[in-house]
Amino acid sequence: MAKTSLIVKQARLENKRLTALANGTKMKNICKHYNRCKLCGRTRSFIRDFGVCRVCFRVHARQGQILGMRKAAW
Repeated sequence: MAKTSLIVKQARLENKRLTALANGTKMKNICKHYNRCKLCGRTRSFIRDFGVCRVCFRVHARQGQILGMRKAAW
């Protein structure tokens, strides 16, 4: 589980980025932005297509909550 302080920091950076985009300016430290899982906040092993980490992806795919995903059988 991600630290709450890191999630808050990331949300603050995201708001700054959106404000800069709305104003038509560039953010100073654009490289600080990184992807986080929408469910648990994990930064590593992020699957960009689904917006979640591999752990959450596996759990939800196994439960059938991700459309089009099913367990491979051969």
